Amino acid sequence: MGPRLVFDSYDDLRDRCDTATVRQTSSEPGHDQGAVVPGNDWAPLTAEEAERHQADDSTPDSIRIELVRRPLPPLDQDDLSGRLETAARLDPLDGRWPTTLLGCTASPGNRTTTTEDSATGRRIGLHVDNFDRLPYARRHQGRRRLCLNLGPGARYLLIGDRDIQQICRTLHTAPDRHHPHTEDIRRYVTARHPLRCLRIYLAPGEGYIAPTEFLPHDGSTAGIDQPSVAAFWLGRPEAW
Repeated sequence: MGPRLVFDSYDDLRDRCDTATVRQTSSEPGHDQGAVVPGNDWAPLTAEEAERHQADDSTPDSIRIELVRRPLPPLDQDDLSGRLETAARLDPLDGRWPTTLLGCTASPGNRTTTTEDSATGRRIGLHVDNFDRLPYARRHQGRRRLCLNLGPGARYLLIGDRDIQQICRTLHTAPDRHHPHTEDIRRYVTARHPLRCLRIYLAPGEGYIAPTEFLPHDGSTAGIDQPSVAAFWLGRPEAW
């Protein structure tokens, strides 16, 4: 199925969503060996591509990507630690979302991808989360995650155009016996199966609700000089 975005018209995405091929890293400082990252051939998402990725009434909530906005309190432009304190006190969507903060990430500017392996400090590229530890057959039922960009800089959401169930069906003869993992994305790209990356622009105060256990994803600050803080909340099992 791949990503399904909630938007009213192509104009909503025209100036904020691009697409590119992907590649794998090789002996690149700061990245895992073989991490899947976007290439440099970004092009605007076409109307036909947008239509293919648009959510409709049949799209389950659990696999929809929604773009959200929330007014931020006044913040010192240079105070990253103050943004972490703000996130801990924030009701992210005025009662629509759980208020228990999952965590924050402060990302320098000009990073192709942002998520690091806490054990190694290296960036892992496009990956899937595993908070709910769901097997292949139930992977689409995982909770979605909310992310808000607290600034001061803008950032991007990166999303692969194949979901992890599609990837596992391609790789494994018995996918029901397999537990999806980020390594599947890397093996899929190594085997030269098709995968493209969508990049969605997020200004400070903007964010997303996305199925991060179902879709390959990451953050990015490529081409953005300012650092930014991303704050994350995880949905309720019964509702998100």
